[in-house]
Amino acid sequence: MGKATQALITRWTRFWNSYDLDELEALFVMDERVTYFSSEKQGLLRGPEALRQHHTGFGFAPGGKVSANALWLEQLAEDRLDRGTVLVTAIWCFRRASTPDIVQRGPVSAVVIRTPRGPRIAHMNFSSYLKNS
Repeated sequence: MGKATQALITRWTRFWNSYDLDELEALFVMDERVTYFSSEKQGLLRGPEALRQHHTGFGFAPGGKVSANALWLEQLAEDRLDRGTVLVTAIWCFRRASTPDIVQRGPVSAVVIRTPRGPRIAHMNFSSYLKNS
């Protein structure tokens, strides 16, 4: 994986574990091109305000917060689509502090594009594996 893409994905993982809403602009394209499919809610989210509201609904806040929940990625891979576009795929894993013996999992993909401010996520798609899989 390229260094810039790896740094972005590492920062995105820290974003999820710190619940720091202030990180959105450093991670995502902040215009109407940004789109997001959640594994928890139906429908396509489009634009920075929808993205901000979605994460706020999960408890993200300016400056972040301490949480015993943990998110990490496994089977991380990168496919370069063209000079400025990368497809990142992985399996997301999430453990809630309230149920430490249960790890939720599912596929995630991110389309990362080159911008004047560095690489940014233009689209993310989360899915969840069925409970019996």
